[in-house]
Amino acid sequence: MSTFISARSNNFAGTSLTNLLNYMKKASLLILTLFTTFCLYAQPPLELTYPDHQFLSFQNSFERVKTAASKNEPALKKLFSDKNIKYPCPNILFRVFKSTNDFEMWARNSMADSFVLIKNYKICALSGILGPKRYEGDKQVPEGFYFIEDFNPKSNYHLAMLLNYPNYSDMMNGDKDHLGGDICIHGKCMTVGCMPMTDEFIEEIYSACIASRTNGELNIPVQIYPLRFTQKGLDYLGREYKNEEDKHRFWVNMKRAYDYFEATHKTLPVMYDDKGEYAF
Repeated sequence: MSTFISARSNNFAGTSLTNLLNYMKKASLLILTLFTTFCLYAQPPLELTYPDHQFLSFQNSFERVKTAASKNEPALKKLFSDKNIKYPCPNILFRVFKSTNDFEMWARNSMADSFVLIKNYKICALSGILGPKRYEGDKQVPEGFYFIEDFNPKSNYHLAMLLNYPNYSDMMNGDKDHLGGDICIHGKCMTVGCMPMTDEFIEEIYSACIASRTNGELNIPVQIYPLRFTQKGLDYLGREYKNEEDKHRFWVNMKRAYDYFEATHKTLPVMYDDKGEYAF
């Protein structure tokens, strides 16, 4: 009897092992089949392609954008071609100098080229004084290194482009709970902390930015300085803000990028250290 039980147990164990192996083979074959089918029929991941016709179509669905682009395209093409820069141009940059209300548009043909000054516009109104924005309600225009984050084709201020304020530097050095926001480049020539243009200027600037964004420049840089860091400018800051050490420390930090651009007409990557200072 014991011999029978032992033999039966061995036979049962062998049968179970065989069944398990067969099951594993079938499961492996099923998984392989499903994987192969997925590879053959799965859609490739969506990729951004340029020109971004979807973005352009959305913007042009607003009459004020479509009209502005149609009106300004010939002038923009000439502005750029006079400087040997292709248009539409996917490499544009803005530099702002608060003390003189200068708003410069620069461009280059490729990442390897130097930037060329295309046009200097005048901001028609500014609020606050020299120095960065540190809290909501201070009426300050920010200072630092930003990019255009969004486009508003139906703004109450005609047309508007939103900056990515606050950036990391602002968050580390300002009032973390009340930094404010909605800092824009817009029309209507009125402001509390933004950079307003005449409607004529914002239409031209907005059109150039729409063309650049459509052709691949997702983050159009906007550098905002208190003034030009010439010897005359530095003397002025030293005289008028002599007791404001935090501002001087901030401006010295910014000046590294300013000096590099003045020497090369190229930009440095915008990075930060753990204190929120720009790491150039």
